[in-house]
Amino acid sequence: MTTSRVPRHSPDGTRDDADARLEQENAQLRHAVNSHATVDQAIGVLTAIHQLPTAAGFDVLREVSQHTNTKLHTVAETVIAWALGQPLPEPVGQELDAAVQRRSQQQDAAG
Repeated sequence: MTTSRVPRHSPDGTRDDADARLEQENAQLRHAVNSHATVDQAIGVLTAIHQLPTAAGFDVLREVSQHTNTKLHTVAETVIAWALGQPLPEPVGQELDAAVQRRSQQQDAAG
């Protein structure tokens, strides 16, 4: 099966709606993959620095995201930048410390 990379046009000269929908879906999927990679990297930072299990690292990011009303991938980008030497914004830093402490206490109680 071959596909053409030439955009199809409807009789009125506009691009086919299906092509436009596929391009939009493709862009959304690319964004999701990039966001997922960023979140994975931030989890790696948290697991390395705070010696948390991977699942706890994700929980920390999720809690910080919820408590600061910041998108998860934005929190992840901030954590990665922090690992590279940038300062943490105050609300993110406070929530990150609190979430890590909660997870560490839960780990201690469980193990």
